[in-house]
Amino acid sequence: MKPKNLSKKIRRMEVRLQKGAKKLAKLKQKFEAAVAASAAKKKRKSVARAGEVRKSRIQTAAVKRPSAVKKVKRKLNLTPERRAQLAAVMKARWAAKRAAADATTQTTSTEPGFIPGQGPQPQ
Repeated sequence: MKPKNLSKKIRRMEVRLQKGAKKLAKLKQKFEAAVAASAAKKKRKSVARAGEVRKSRIQTAAVKRPSAVKKVKRKLNLTPERRAQLAAVMKARWAAKRAAADATTQTTSTEPGFIPGQGPQPQ
C-alpha cells in the first residue's frame, strides 16, 4: 500500500476515534445528568411525603377521626325480596350475638374479692 493511502486511512481513523470519544463523553454527561435528576426527584418526593405525613398527623390530631379508612361498599344488585331476607338473617345474627354477650356479662361476678378461675371462697 502506498504511503499516501496509509496516511489518509490513519487520518480517517483518528477522526473516527475523536468522534467516538466525543459521543462517549456526551453520553456519559447525559447519564450523569439523568442520575442526578432521578436522585433529586426521589429526594423531592420523600420530602413531600414527609410533609404530607406531618400535615395528616396535625389534621388527625385536630380532627379525631377513625384511623382506618373505610372501604367503599359495593352496591349489590338485589331484588327487594332478597334484600328483606338478608336483613332478617343479619338481624337474627346480631340478636344472637347480643344475647351471647349479655349471657357472658351476667355470669361474671363483680364482687370485690372475686378472682377469675377460682371457685367461691369459704368464709
